Amino acid sequence: MSVHRHPIVDDSLGLAAQGYSWFPGRWRRSPDPDVLHTRLMGRHAVGLRGPDAVRFFYDEEHVRRHGALPEPVQGTLFGHGAIHTLDGIDHRNRKLLFMSVLTDPHRVGRLAERAGQAWDSAAAGWVTQPRVILFDETARVLTRAVCDWAGVPLADADLHRTAADLTALVDGFATAGPRHWRARRARGRLERWLARVIEHARTGEPDDSVLDLVARHTGTDGRLLTPERAAVELLNVLRPTVAVSWFVTFAGHALHRWPRLRDRLRDGDLGYAVAFAHELRRFYPFAPFVGGLAVRDLTFQGEHIPRNALVLLDIFGQNHDPRLWPDPYRFDPQRFLDHEPGRDDLIPQGGGDPRAGHRCPGEDVTVALLATLAIRLARLDYEVPDQDLSISLRRIPALPRSRVELNVAGMVAPRDAVGGVNPRIAGRQPE
Repeated sequence: MSVHRHPIVDDSLGLAAQGYSWFPGRWRRSPDPDVLHTRLMGRHAVGLRGPDAVRFFYDEEHVRRHGALPEPVQGTLFGHGAIHTLDGIDHRNRKLLFMSVLTDPHRVGRLAERAGQAWDSAAAGWVTQPRVILFDETARVLTRAVCDWAGVPLADADLHRTAADLTALVDGFATAGPRHWRARRARGRLERWLARVIEHARTGEPDDSVLDLVARHTGTDGRLLTPERAAVELLNVLRPTVAVSWFVTFAGHALHRWPRLRDRLRDGDLGYAVAFAHELRRFYPFAPFVGGLAVRDLTFQGEHIPRNALVLLDIFGQNHDPRLWPDPYRFDPQRFLDHEPGRDDLIPQGGGDPRAGHRCPGEDVTVALLATLAIRLARLDYEVPDQDLSISLRRIPALPRSRVELNVAGMVAPRDAVGGVNPRIAGRQPE
């Protein structure tokens, strides 16, 4: 067993300065290809990557989440007391709620269909606008779709503000500047609004809506969640759905860089659309890593991990690891037509078993929405005016600087009409 005896310099400033490229740079200097030691925020941190590391990290006997998430992340992205902060039976109880609404193929298909309808309705008006910002318009499309699907009442007059608030939660979690404070204010508004919605839902007859399932969910003590806590978890359905706007914007970036990809998407090839969605999630930067705390003194591949050390699973690095992905910086959806992504190989939304561990249960939703909207994006008749499409790896979460501006002229007539794409129906079920 290797025990790290040399002083380890705190590299928090390096992480802040380098963003997504911090882990890859550290790996290049590390003698071990899958384990590295550093310090972050004064704490011993151990970085891991690779399928074996994924299985190690998502074993609750090794790594716990309670106490691991910094308050700034809870106060913006996830919410205080959210499922992401739980372990053991409490986590499994809360996870049943999310699995019931986010992995049911019929629910997933209906959400994708609503997103397609919302896109078509919005796109009809884009031809009259001098310019369209793809990120902003997609956020509004997805906000409308997920609220309608979940049974959350949303007035048309509130759509723009709600979409802006939902994207702010994601945009501000990894910065100490204005984006962070915008996210905190947005969370306060959203939680107060949804707590009122939850209270009102509890006065009516039970139904099968997502809103009602969240409103009536009980904890391990048999009691309803408080309206405030239920609002946090309802946001953890709405917010990640709207966060798919990042990937749709990356789709616009990819179709501009590699226009040859548009033809197959335009034709409505569902299998290719799902493969395209997987490659977007692998290639473009979104979550840099996930973290937890070592439950006890541990050993991974002969390396000592001390109790309470910060354990980091390198998502961005693993999704670009040449041992898993030949020519990893080449954008190639074909790699996912040849074979299904391994459960612990492709981990843009975490790894492990979503039914029992902390892997995001909304992966089916993400893939279905991306496939649905990528086809529609490819069918738009648009030009990409001169703009700054650069993507800074220092900014977390990354986004093309211009958020992809389009001049929309109309629609390209498809060979076949395509509604919402359910990845299971398309014959490609992500794990």
